[in-house]
Amino acid sequence: MITGKKVGVISLGCDKNRVDTEKMLALLKTNHQIESEIENAQIIIINTCAFLSSAREEAITEILSVATLKESGNLEKLIITGCLPQKFGEQIFEELVEVDAMMGVSDYDKIQSVIDAIYKGERVNAVGNPKLDCLKDRVKTTNGYAYLKIADGCNNHCTYCLIPSIRGKFRSTPIDCLIEETKALGEVNELILVAQDLTRYGEDLGDTDICQLIEKLSKIESVKSIRLLYCYPERITDKLISVIKNNDKVVKYIDVPLQHASDKILKLMNRKGSFSQYISLIEKLKKEIPNIAIRSTFITGFPQETQEDFDILVDFLQRAKLFNAGFFAFSREEGTPAYKLLGQIPKGEKTKRVKKLYAVQKKIVKQNLKSFVGKTLSVSVGGFDENSLVYYGRAYFNAPDIDGKVFFFADKELFVGDTVEVYIKKAQDYDLYGELV
Repeated sequence: MITGKKVGVISLGCDKNRVDTEKMLALLKTNHQIESEIENAQIIIINTCAFLSSAREEAITEILSVATLKESGNLEKLIITGCLPQKFGEQIFEELVEVDAMMGVSDYDKIQSVIDAIYKGERVNAVGNPKLDCLKDRVKTTNGYAYLKIADGCNNHCTYCLIPSIRGKFRSTPIDCLIEETKALGEVNELILVAQDLTRYGEDLGDTDICQLIEKLSKIESVKSIRLLYCYPERITDKLISVIKNNDKVVKYIDVPLQHASDKILKLMNRKGSFSQYISLIEKLKKEIPNIAIRSTFITGFPQETQEDFDILVDFLQRAKLFNAGFFAFSREEGTPAYKLLGQIPKGEKTKRVKKLYAVQKKIVKQNLKSFVGKTLSVSVGGFDENSLVYYGRAYFNAPDIDGKVFFFADKELFVGDTVEVYIKKAQDYDLYGELV
């Protein structure tokens, strides 16, 4: 067995990929040294994303860049894992000769055997079929919060999405496994539940659902709060709304990927909702859970999206007044039904529509944030900004990396993960500014 190597890991893509990387790091540290400086690593592993063409381009660029360290640095072996080899394994194995081994999205438990093989001179394609993951040990790479991937794969088959063809059918991780994994994380101020579709959790297990999982996780003393990301709108039940409302550990925040608001475009996307259903859901959430922060994502420039369809989306945003939203230009992905649709929108027009949507939402966000001026908020400290000499952190309506921040002055030293009270003095675009109480 090969042991004692300096191993560096680069994780690309989403928070679900991050969880996979953390589990792989836990397996690696048993026999090797985790190296934070990539230039010093003897083995480099790149965990890739392949959801969009831009993500694939980023992955290929990173792989080729890192491969140069075989000549200029200490690098002996390069391994790529995750979505890119899972989807395009045979093709990139032949083309990327710089890579010594490949593993897919469910092959992380093979890492030691793969390392042993490549040090015997083999070139290894170890990509297998997506399967259930019950690995509980992780090397946490976040401070003050941690992600918990409760399921993998997807059964929704949206016409623009490659996820089912990469990660396979939806499969829930059993509750007992998730409880063990959560306890192994130690004290976590915020446990962020992620999956392609949280609200589908348990349908393949037969005897549980997302509500039961939340209740059981909330009883773990080391978990201080729970945040929900990626809840499909048609599966947000009254039961789930009640859990969010009445469970004190659940952050009053929900990410609901709506993707559009025009009934015509939603149907072309193979989405199950409609304009009126989405508005009704948002009104219900706001009524049942006062001050809830609702976040969403939208795709514009989808094939056959007319100006009227786009105007419907703008109207929806102005009526819904979501706390925050992300907007993306449709990416034409070969292998998806939307790739073949007539009425593809020119790139320039898609870019223009994305900018327009951000401009509309920016005004809404600013109005939302202004309501906190003159109030005191609980903020989880995220770090210290050396340039402006202020601390920054997140309030309940800020998920890591995708939402804004709270910047504030403090006259004493604070630490990442601390929860402090901040008096808000100013709102600006996507961020708040204040001072430590």
